[in-house]
Amino acid sequence: MEIKTINAAISVSPQVATEDMRRIADQGFRAVICNRPDGEGSDQPTHDEIEAAAKAAGLEFRYLPVIAGKVSDDDAEAFGQAMEELPKPVFAYCRTGTRSATLWSLSEAGHRPVSDILAATKSAGYDMAGVVRRIVNDGKTPTDRADANYDVVIVGGGAAGIATASSLKSRKPDLEIAIIDPADIHYYQPGWTMVGGGIFDAASTAKTMGSLIPRGVHWLKSAVAAFEPKDNAVILDGCRVVAYKRLIVCPGLKLDWNKVEGLVETLGKNGVTSNYRYDLAPYTWELVSGMKEGRALFTQPPMPIKCAGAPQKALYLSGDHWFRTGVLKDIDIQFMNAGGVLFGVKDYVPALQEYIEKYDADLNFFHNLVAVDGAAKKATFEVAKPDTEKTTVEVEFDMMHVTPPQTAPDFIKVSPLADAVGWVDVDQATLRHKTFENIWSLGDVMNAPNAKTAAAARMQAAIVAQNIADDIDGRSPTSIYNGYGSCPLTVERGKIVLAEFGYGGTLLPSFPKWVIDGTKPSKLSWLLKEQILPPVYWKAMLRGREWMVKPEKVSAS
Repeated sequence: MEIKTINAAISVSPQVATEDMRRIADQGFRAVICNRPDGEGSDQPTHDEIEAAAKAAGLEFRYLPVIAGKVSDDDAEAFGQAMEELPKPVFAYCRTGTRSATLWSLSEAGHRPVSDILAATKSAGYDMAGVVRRIVNDGKTPTDRADANYDVVIVGGGAAGIATASSLKSRKPDLEIAIIDPADIHYYQPGWTMVGGGIFDAASTAKTMGSLIPRGVHWLKSAVAAFEPKDNAVILDGCRVVAYKRLIVCPGLKLDWNKVEGLVETLGKNGVTSNYRYDLAPYTWELVSGMKEGRALFTQPPMPIKCAGAPQKALYLSGDHWFRTGVLKDIDIQFMNAGGVLFGVKDYVPALQEYIEKYDADLNFFHNLVAVDGAAKKATFEVAKPDTEKTTVEVEFDMMHVTPPQTAPDFIKVSPLADAVGWVDVDQATLRHKTFENIWSLGDVMNAPNAKTAAAARMQAAIVAQNIADDIDGRSPTSIYNGYGSCPLTVERGKIVLAEFGYGGTLLPSFPKWVIDGTKPSKLSWLLKEQILPPVYWKAMLRGREWMVKPEKVSAS
C-alpha cells in the first residue's frame, strides 16, 4: 500500500486490500472513499469487503465509483460533497490513485488557486494536465474550442515580452501576435535603485501598459492559469483558451515576500524597506536621508534573484550619502548575504571591496533572513556556513533594506514547461524549450545560468525574435545567446562599476577598455546608467530598435 499525501485533509493510493484498513486507521485516517467500480480487475476485492473491514477498524466509508477516463462533473461534485461530510483526514483510492486525485482537483476548483491544486497533486505524483481546463473552469467541462488564435503568443508584458514582440514585428510585420499580461502599469525596474538613492523620481520609472504595446500587437489583459503545450494552448483565468502556433514565455519571476516571517506586516514602516517594490523605493530614500546614527542592515537572499547586484547597490548609495553628509562614523552598516562571496564574478570584487572598506561595512556571509519583528526592530537570520551546523542569530536594526527571496511564478512551477526546480526549461544557447519545439523563453523565468538583468533580456529578445523568424522560414536558429548580462554597480553617486559578463563569468565588455574599464569605478558608466540607459529602454529596446545588441551567430561549420 503506497499512500500519497495531497494535503492534510486527503491522501490517495492505488488499490488496497481488506487487511490494509487497520493500518490506514492506525495512521490517523478517519474515513475511506472508494472510487474504483467493482469488477474492474480480477484481483480486486469488492467495495463491500473493503467497507466491512473499514468499519471494523472504526473508519467511515463511502463508495463513489468512477469509470476510468470518464470523470464527470457530477462525479466531482459528489466527491466534493463527500469531502465536506466525512471526518478528516480522508483516504481515497482507485486502481492507481489518479481518479481520486482528479476528483479532488475538480472538487477543489473555484475554492483554491489553480496553481495550488496543480502543485499539491504534482507533489503527490499525479499530473493533472488532462483536466487543467476543467480545473480553471471551476471544475466543469468547458468547450474544447479556442476563444482566439494567434501566430505567436507571448506570456508576459514586461521588458522581455514587449521587446521581443517589437523585434519580431520588425522582422515579420504580418504576424498575428498577442501579449498576455494582466498589469495596467509597466515599470522600468532598473531605475528603482536610483529612486532609493534619491536620484530618480519614482514616477519616471512607470508608464501605462497600453502606451507600450507595439502597434499591431494584441493585448490580452488577463492572467495565465495553465499551459497545454501538447494542444498548443494557453488557458487564461476564466477558462478562456488562446491557441498559438508559437509560444514565448517571459512572465518574470515571483518576489516571495511571505517566505520571510513577519516581513509583509512591517514593509514600509518600522524602518523596513526594499528597492524591489515601486511603492517602497521612495521610503528607502526617506530612511537613508533621515538617518544620522544607528545600525543599517542590507540583506541578500539565496540565488537566483533579479539583478544580483541590487542588494549591495542599495548599500553603496546609502553609504555614499552618509559619507557625504558626515554621519557615516555613527552608522553601523551590515551586509547580510546568504551567499559566500561579495559578487559572483571575481574580476569585479577588488573594486567593490574598496567601497565596502570605504563605508566600513561588515560582510556577513551565509546569513539568510528568515524572520522580522518590525515593532521590536529585530531580524532573525539563519547562518549556514560550510561544514558547520546551521544556527540562527538575532540582529537589532534601525533601518533594514530587504531583498526578498525569489522564485518562478506558481503557474510556471506547476506547468509542463518547468524543470525540476520550477524554471522554464530551455536550451541555453537558442533559448528554445528542450521538450516543446514551438516554445521559447527568455528573461528572469527561464533556467539558463545567466544573470537575471534587463540587459540580459535586451540581448535575449533579439535572439528569440531572430530564431523564431528563422523557424517560420524553415531554417535552423542563426542566433545564439552567450549568457550576456550587465549589472551597473552604483558604488557612489557619480561612479559605477560596470559589470558585463556571460556564461561562466566570462567578461563581455561593450566598450574598449580605454573608454570604460568595467572593473574600475567610472564616471562615464554613471552617465550611461543615469542618462543613456533609460531612453535606450523606453525608446529603443521596447520598440524593437536593437541598439547595444550584438547576438552571436551560429557558426557555419
